[in-house]
Amino acid sequence: MGFYYLLLLFIGVVLLIVGTLKKDVSRSVKIVIFLFVIGILCIVTSLLLLMPGSSDIIAELMR
Repeated sequence: MGFYYLLLLFIGVVLLIVGTLKKDVSRSVKIVIFLFVIGILCIVTSLLLLMPGSSDIIAELMR
């Protein structure tokens, strides 16, 4: 499972970098904002899942 969490973190970082490097936002503002939001969500989710005891936190939230 840790592999998939690291993969999620990598995807989030890549999306964040792609959103940052996109300079001509006049025609694609929505895409850049979408990349930022999805990238940040992927990073936060993967860091939460990689924390020790995250299964207890998730079990508490699902209950």
